Amino acid sequence: MAVAVAVVALAALAGCGSAAGGSGGDAARDSGVPEVDDEKDLSGLPLERYEFSARDDALRERATARFTQRCMRSRGFADFPRHWREQDIKMSNPLLAVFVSTTLYGSLDLDAARTRGYGTDREALEKFEKQREPKGRLVTSDEYSALHAAKGGCAQVGARRVLAGVKDETRMTTYVGGRRPAIDKAVAKDPRMRRALDTWADCVVGKGFKRYASPEAAFRDKAWQRGNNGDTRRTGRERDTAVADIECKREHNTAGVWRLVAAERQRRDISRHRSAYEAVRADQERVRSTVRSVLRAGG
Repeated sequence: MAVAVAVVALAALAGCGSAAGGSGGDAARDSGVPEVDDEKDLSGLPLERYEFSARDDALRERATARFTQRCMRSRGFADFPRHWREQDIKMSNPLLAVFVSTTLYGSLDLDAARTRGYGTDREALEKFEKQREPKGRLVTSDEYSALHAAKGGCAQVGARRVLAGVKDETRMTTYVGGRRPAIDKAVAKDPRMRRALDTWADCVVGKGFKRYASPEAAFRDKAWQRGNNGDTRRTGRERDTAVADIECKREHNTAGVWRLVAAERQRRDISRHRSAYEAVRADQERVRSTVRSVLRAGG
């Protein structure tokens, strides 16, 4: 039986975004720190300029499929479709591997905290599975062989064509991610961030819950008994802790401090490694140019 494996990387699985909510006064708001109550307030950080967006990824996938289709048609498969699947959906047994991740500031979604604590967004996972279901007709055995030939299969050709002109694929895809741990570590050690986390922790304790070093530590508390599917038991204590976590972040603008410090540290790292970052950016633009060209051309 064929098995399709999908891997989901969800940042702050307790939730992204939030409903409207007020924020109390705090010194962080009197020192030029941006107001952050919602995930959308965190957009526009410097490193984003050197990363592919979700839209980039979707367009690149479409372009790869277009190149693959052209390759197949050039090899005698005149009716090869733009969308295809390589296994029968009825015979497949999809497995969803959930990769749990979060950030120093955790989640900002108060509604999600009230309903699922630090657990996963099951609806988002189901939506992901649905979106990743293969579409189009089932390929024939001859088509499958042409797609995955050991030397120059059309699937490989399609993937390579999208990267035409890229100077360093490894650098383009891994450099920024490789810089993030050092930047994140510097953010966590920054005196402003440490003070903000201490204030947040005091607030959580003041609401009757245990002391955590950070919202990330609260998210990862083993008391929530996170299972292999990434979800927690969603107990009353867990949900109440998650709510207090977010309420305290709003009251003291903890995520606003994080955004300010993170932006500074990211700009500093970009400045120190300007040539490498710009080389990444140049290769990304080459990919975007190729993608735009093939999607405009159609056929």
